[in-house]
Amino acid sequence: MRPSGRNLDEMRPISIETGVTKHAEGSCLIRCGDTHVLCTASIEERVPPFIKGSGLGWVTAEYGMLPRSTGSRMRREATAGKQGGRTVEIQRLIGRSLRAGTDRVAMGERQITVDCDVIQADGGTRCAAITGGWVALKLAVQKLIKAGELSHDPLEIPVAAVSCGIYAGQPVLDLDYPEDSEAGVDGNFVMTGEKMIEVQMSAEGSTFSRDQMDQLMGLAQKGVAELGRAQMEALG
Repeated sequence: MRPSGRNLDEMRPISIETGVTKHAEGSCLIRCGDTHVLCTASIEERVPPFIKGSGLGWVTAEYGMLPRSTGSRMRREATAGKQGGRTVEIQRLIGRSLRAGTDRVAMGERQITVDCDVIQADGGTRCAAITGGWVALKLAVQKLIKAGELSHDPLEIPVAAVSCGIYAGQPVLDLDYPEDSEAGVDGNFVMTGEKMIEVQMSAEGSTFSRDQMDQLMGLAQKGVAELGRAQMEALG
């Protein structure tokens, strides 16, 4: 039995509310159970120097957790004068994932920055940030298309991510914090449609077999399909 009472292949309740901020070109609040992440997408008519003049667009991301997004208050990283290693790793993952699902030629030579701020954390924050980040990015791109600045949609297939792991000896889908903190194996799966973008898997004091990995992959495909439907419903 999972702590939440969910079935092994059952996702937490998912909701994606769009248009939650006034100024960003694209925004949404994604809720995956008790994990809530605010995602905003901002368009800039410039690109980093290393691709200037290439005709290619660029998608990047920033990620952060609010001080009381967890059970006890954490110190803002700004007060420490630098980002922690976990933060840097996650925002690079988000940027890589969103770029992998973007036709950067069709996007044109501009940059879109996706900011992902964790309001409340209960496991799977990076996966929720990727899933919600794609919705915010899509909304920003739709504004460019409506304004006649893009002739082709550079985001044709949704990008989403979900966590899977081995908890109490069983493969489970969409780990919340009680499961994530005790899982023998933990994995994050980023996908676009049926294709993989990135898989992060590690054993936490245990090992896993090829058969278990295949089971987790199957669970991830099911979860990402559900997330994709939620993304499309949110976009209308």
